Amino acid sequence: MVLTAAAQWLNNTFAGFDAAVTTAVHRLYDISPAFFTPFMEFVSVLGKGGIFLIILSLTLTFFKKTRRYGTAMCIGLAIAFAFVNLYLKVVIARPRPYLDENSVFYQFWTMVGRHTESDKSFPSGHTNAAFATMIPLFILGRKRWSWTALAFAILMGVSRIYLCVHYPTDVIGGAITGTLGGLVGLLIAARLPRKWYAWDLLHRKGRHEDVRAR
Repeated sequence: MVLTAAAQWLNNTFAGFDAAVTTAVHRLYDISPAFFTPFMEFVSVLGKGGIFLIILSLTLTFFKKTRRYGTAMCIGLAIAFAFVNLYLKVVIARPRPYLDENSVFYQFWTMVGRHTESDKSFPSGHTNAAFATMIPLFILGRKRWSWTALAFAILMGVSRIYLCVHYPTDVIGGAITGTLGGLVGLLIAARLPRKWYAWDLLHRKGRHEDVRAR
């Protein structure tokens, strides 16, 4: 398999780090595979194709009280997705860790169910999307509950390592790009016209219905 210079550098430079972190995460398997494997699969599914995160962002955008959250999340997700999936993954082209049958990653991957992905490995798209949407929610939301958004993003990254579909460095890369995307989303959302945040779709719909009733 011919690797790009970037992929080769990542594999060589962080080989020890990636193996050590993955081994540490897989101690969860030793504790209770019957619990952690389906749990990590469920968390990972929530990032599949970004569908859940897109629906969540659009839903929050729909309601006036949460529109600031949703708007920043939508913008951040769009920016982060374009940068990672349409550029970085293509340029770096790092193969998935489970493709090396002589590695510890392949052994762990076999243990947890042999989940496969069709695109390249760096950065993690799931982690990128999770951080792009959860960072705005974490920053704008009430601290009594917004920390759960950050916890979810971190857990998404851990699930990708556990399932051995990503190297830990892929997850770190996704966390960085997603955070940057989320911050840019916040900056752009803060500069949108006030009318966008003042618009109340539900009440407007109600007024139209009242007019028709008359």
